[in-house]
Amino acid sequence: MEYFVQQLINGLTLGSIYGLIAIGYTMVYGIIGMINFAHGDIFMIGSFIALATFLILTSVLGFAFLPVILLIVIIVAMLFTSAWGWSVERIAYRPLRGSFRLAPLITAIGMSIVLQNFVQITQGARVKPLPPQIQGGITLMHGQTEGGADIVVQLSYMQIIIIVTTVVLMTGFTLLINRTALGRAQRACEQDRKMAALLGVDVDRTISLTFVVGAALAAVAGFMFLLLYGVIDFYIGFLAGVKAFTAAVLGGIGSLPGAMLGGLLIGLIEVFWSGYFTVEYKDVAAFSILAIVLIFLPSGLLGKPEVEKV
Repeated sequence: MEYFVQQLINGLTLGSIYGLIAIGYTMVYGIIGMINFAHGDIFMIGSFIALATFLILTSVLGFAFLPVILLIVIIVAMLFTSAWGWSVERIAYRPLRGSFRLAPLITAIGMSIVLQNFVQITQGARVKPLPPQIQGGITLMHGQTEGGADIVVQLSYMQIIIIVTTVVLMTGFTLLINRTALGRAQRACEQDRKMAALLGVDVDRTISLTFVVGAALAAVAGFMFLLLYGVIDFYIGFLAGVKAFTAAVLGGIGSLPGAMLGGLLIGLIEVFWSGYFTVEYKDVAAFSILAIVLIFLPSGLLGKPEVEKV
């Protein structure tokens, strides 16, 4: 029981990170019907910006108070990563918006490769470490295995921060979509971009801001990934991007609650499979369950079936 609870906590933590990245995929798809395969690399760039900012604040400027450092780092990472997201949309996607459907997809894969190689050349191929910054935790329960070994179920402070941050961001994001002018414009563009433009909605600005918001959430996820695991490299964006895209499809592409639900499920599947079976096949398990779900629910768990207007 204790081992199960510990794996549950670990799965929810990992799933929260996947869910934040998956929101970026599902937002862009919901509005312009395009899969932004470069979004995982935006997450990777966010983690590198966070690491660089952290090192500048601590090593160069001599900051020592950790809460202030973390706050500055997350703000800087969100700002710069949002600028990257806006630039990618403006340079790579907007000129192809009226083209055939495969063109933006090919461009997205190309942008993913460009961003990966850019970071590899500028930062090097070696992993970049960061010593643990937030240590300690809350001990929830004690137990013993069948062999007599002690098991301690611990909820670390880092895991608490990740889960609470994810809940706060999801709440704020839901309010943004449902209660603000930007949210109304996004929902209008999702329904019919031409009609939204005729009614006075600035479609280009709305789409650009969607990329900006998605990139900001990816930056938060990248920073939390850096703090949780302590190592990053230029390839983490591809792996996390594939997992987050899988989460978005599993939950229902175009559905924001579905993206978060899918992220949590992928995280739980990976962690439980690694804990109870074998680490080598955790990705196989996640993709197999995705395939099984899509056979019976082609729109995902919370997705709505597309209705074509005739």
